[in-house]
Amino acid sequence: MNIEFPSFVEVLDFLGTFAFATSGVRLAANRRYDWFGALIAGAATAIGGGTLRDILLNVTPAWMSNPVYIIWIILAMAFVLRYAKYLLQFNYTIFILDSIGLGLFTVVGFDKAISLGMSTWVAIIMGAITGAGGGVIRDLLLNKTPMIFQKEIYAMACVAGGFVYWGCLEIYLPVYIAQILAGTFVVLLRIATVKYNITLPILPQIDHEP
Repeated sequence: MNIEFPSFVEVLDFLGTFAFATSGVRLAANRRYDWFGALIAGAATAIGGGTLRDILLNVTPAWMSNPVYIIWIILAMAFVLRYAKYLLQFNYTIFILDSIGLGLFTVVGFDKAISLGMSTWVAIIMGAITGAGGGVIRDLLLNKTPMIFQKEIYAMACVAGGFVYWGCLEIYLPVYIAQILAGTFVVLLRIATVKYNITLPILPQIDHEP
């Protein structure tokens, strides 16, 4: 019997799924959702961005061809249920998990677009959609203003990570090194911008003419 081990990027995808699902369930728990509602919030966070990416790339969404994604979401739900009282003690749990998922999914989205023969600029956009798309869907479901519409650097961190990935490939670094560097860059950039209150400029308000 042949045992097929997941590739490095698949491992990143699974870890990102777990991290994002955990953040979604954790946030739903704060809103006092029931188990099913929390599971939907976790699933939307974990596979929403990847689903949108795959639709745009005209391929079957990954979770529809591999049930392991749903298993990871259920495991994230069980993890939050088991360790809820510990997770609630850490104010930055959602933020850290969200940042990790953002970095991992940026790499996964970029890599999938490149593997399908897309150009670099499309791969960077797909990385941003994969990273930030699930959070947008989650926030809409939870009646929150999506992070990408706020001044915090969120989707732009994904874009920056995509450029790092591209730059690493341009100087012929091994692919797995490029993936690690790009994902780590997104996570650190997200954490640093929040810690030091670095934000994007806000558009000036334009009054309506009488």
